[in-house]
Amino acid sequence: MTRSDSSRAEAFSDAVIAIVITLLVLELTPPETEPGGLLAGLLGQWPAYLAYAASYIYLAEIWLNHKSAFSRIRQMDIGLQWANLAILATLALLPWPTAVIIDTAKTGNLADERVAVALYAIVGALLCLSWLVFFSHLARHPELTEEEVEGSYFARERPRALAGVVLYLAAGTVGVLVHPLVASVIFVILPVFYGLTSHGFDHRPDFLRGL
Repeated sequence: MTRSDSSRAEAFSDAVIAIVITLLVLELTPPETEPGGLLAGLLGQWPAYLAYAASYIYLAEIWLNHKSAFSRIRQMDIGLQWANLAILATLALLPWPTAVIIDTAKTGNLADERVAVALYAIVGALLCLSWLVFFSHLARHPELTEEEVEGSYFARERPRALAGVVLYLAAGTVGVLVHPLVASVIFVILPVFYGLTSHGFDHRPDFLRGL
């Protein structure tokens, strides 16, 4: 079976994540206001700032988890290459639902805002699903990991990815049935948790160990 060093895949992934993060900020545009109304216009764009924060933190969490995973990977096979490309394909989608949330927030149409958070939740769930595939492949092929990596490490990471699928879909459901703002707040909180546990749930910070 053809295998390769993981360094090229890691460098390519870092470049993709950097580009996607750059694209996010392009959605933050100056408000159209009358002279003297700039402050009110900027403050009125707070949903755009919340959407940007949620997506930026999510991408930062992905980078942290990706860096942690690749520090434990020794070689790549074709299956792992495709699993990694699936992660990149789904994270590259993130500026799209972010832009949709920002645009619908400007209109103030509640029905459109509900659809926007549902779309964001679906993309978030797809991202977690791609991580589940990635972790599952590594769990089935421990020979691809560094020798010092515990054989069950990536198997233990799968529930964390699966929980993300469920929680993002649940957040989208809450946003549709209750209010889009509730979903947006959850979208900010979830990546923070996954960032804090980026080195595995067994290596989470001390203040999370009781959870």
